[in-house]
Amino acid sequence: MPTRKIVFPGHDGSELAARLDLPNGKVRAAALFAHCFTCSKDIAAACRIAEGLTAHGIAVLRFDFTGLGHSGGEFANTDFSSNVEDLTLAAGWMTAQGMPVQLLIGHSLGGAAAISAAPRLPGVRAIATIGAPHEPGHVLHNLGTELETIRAEGSALVSLAGREFTIRRAFVEDVSAASLDAALGRMGAALLVLHAPRDMTVGVENAQAIFTAAKHPKSFVSLDHSDHLLSDARDAGYAADVIASWASRYLAFEDAAPDPSLPEGITRVSEDDPAGLRQTISVEGRHVLVADEPARLGGSDQGPTPYQLLAAALGACTTMTLRMYAKRKGLALDHVACDVSHGKCHGTDCGEGGKVDEFRRTIHLSGALDDDQRARLLEIADKCPVHHTLQAQAVIRTQLAEDQDAD
Repeated sequence: MPTRKIVFPGHDGSELAARLDLPNGKVRAAALFAHCFTCSKDIAAACRIAEGLTAHGIAVLRFDFTGLGHSGGEFANTDFSSNVEDLTLAAGWMTAQGMPVQLLIGHSLGGAAAISAAPRLPGVRAIATIGAPHEPGHVLHNLGTELETIRAEGSALVSLAGREFTIRRAFVEDVSAASLDAALGRMGAALLVLHAPRDMTVGVENAQAIFTAAKHPKSFVSLDHSDHLLSDARDAGYAADVIASWASRYLAFEDAAPDPSLPEGITRVSEDDPAGLRQTISVEGRHVLVADEPARLGGSDQGPTPYQLLAAALGACTTMTLRMYAKRKGLALDHVACDVSHGKCHGTDCGEGGKVDEFRRTIHLSGALDDDQRARLLEIADKCPVHHTLQAQAVIRTQLAEDQDAD
């Protein structure tokens, strides 16, 4: 996915660092990702979810809150309210670029911030939270015994995820006073709550409380076996697929006019993880598929193989061709199905030299059809366009893209 490094002013004027992940082709909708407490925009889950959404034509802005990651400002001077302000300003920046935010995604405390910001952003149609607390003050349990020191002395140095942060009393007071219930009642957007039952950082009871307080439309999806940070790429990929599929019911997508020189559009195939073979297939940002290989070949078996997809193309084209023919001729074809398998055969068996690819196709016809009609439909199957392409000599032209690695 093309990625642009950008900066925009935060609540105190400091420059906030962000990445704008763009789809290949037209931006159909825009989303904003808010990261978890003391995390950054570059956490693996944020990257994977952004990648999954861009495959659907959704641009994603993910940024570092003030004082975190590559953003300027002092983290010690921030609080929950300032996070909500930063989130609102990020949405404003997107609107100024001609990409008004329709989808908010918040991870952990970022999810609470997304809910709190939603009533300020009337263009938002959908909100997805991942492992979010029902009360922002839940985050204070991360401070351990230092919490009392902060309250008594005004600040303390706290170790969080192996890093040290200065936390001040103002942060404790602000996050303690924050509540999501009012915002949940007037968001004016659909809500998707994703939570792992085994989340040891933010218990799943928080998801129940958020879900109960929100108005419809609302949905809940259990992230079984996942941890709080979605550290397993498969869990992050699953969350991305669920969010994209769910949001498609609520977002107002803008589709580009078809290019007459590319009647089938562009199909982008992008690997999900260099360590595996799983691929995400995006067709004009409107349709998303997955390809993979079985474990014995180094894959994770999370999708059909390339040859199975090729077999599917032949089968789909066959059934479509038969249905169009039956409609045109007024045949009583109630249902058509096609089984396709791929293998190799010796040239002498197939009428060719050496070994060649062989597709075996079995067609199932249902309906009040006589023998002549069934025989004719069998003939028509050989006339489907993909059948012709596979039997003809296709031309494949390959070139390197001019735009290499993005920043």
